[in-house]
Amino acid sequence: MSESTNSGDEVIPFTKMRRTIARRMVESKAISAHTLMGKEVDYEGVELVRREHGARFRGEEGFGLSYLAFCACATVEALIAFPFINASVGDDALVVHHDINLGIAVDLEIGGLVVPVIHSARDLKLRNMALRIREVATKARTGRLSMDDLSGGTFTISNAGPMGTTFTGAIINQPEVAILATDGVGRRPVVIESSDGIESIAIHSTGMITVNFDHRAVDGAYVARFLSKIGETLRDRNWAGEL
Repeated sequence: MSESTNSGDEVIPFTKMRRTIARRMVESKAISAHTLMGKEVDYEGVELVRREHGARFRGEEGFGLSYLAFCACATVEALIAFPFINASVGDDALVVHHDINLGIAVDLEIGGLVVPVIHSARDLKLRNMALRIREVATKARTGRLSMDDLSGGTFTISNAGPMGTTFTGAIINQPEVAILATDGVGRRPVVIESSDGIESIAIHSTGMITVNFDHRAVDGAYVARFLSKIGETLRDRNWAGEL
């Protein structure tokens, strides 16, 4: 018994997966200059599409239309506009990846997680993005991921939102230079400004998105614009047209 345990404590050895995660997380913190930035975004346009088309989508595909699929599409659009975030740090240089291979962190509910990769994500619209997320998550939870499914990622999304989280600072998935976390979405009062400048209070669905980024690779202003682009896309894109 170590000095940090008492007689009534239970000692649970780390599994192989837990040891691997622990090692990689510590390595990532040692390698990258982690810097956290967050933004509250308005999901009301997304919410309206989910309400109007959600039942039909579930009937056609057999599962619900989650916020994550919208966030993933908006993130891809932002990565196209801000390519230095879809990158890795090489030998005294930034390696910008023109393919967007989106990692989706999947909780296995057994004390670990994996990050399967959606390859060529820039080509996916909302319905196909939702289908691909569902596919890789199902393969992860049923132990059917191949090495190809786990390799080649260029940017990762961590989605704790279904658990109702408020603000998440995820650890960068090396060798990438940033990771996006999506938190819980809820109904909240917001200030709405009309075209003639008149302000009013409305109830909208809003939530936080955060980015932990490697400050060696990019600066805060660049990441702030990246976050703003995601928020604008979530608010303004014609999502219904992609279903």
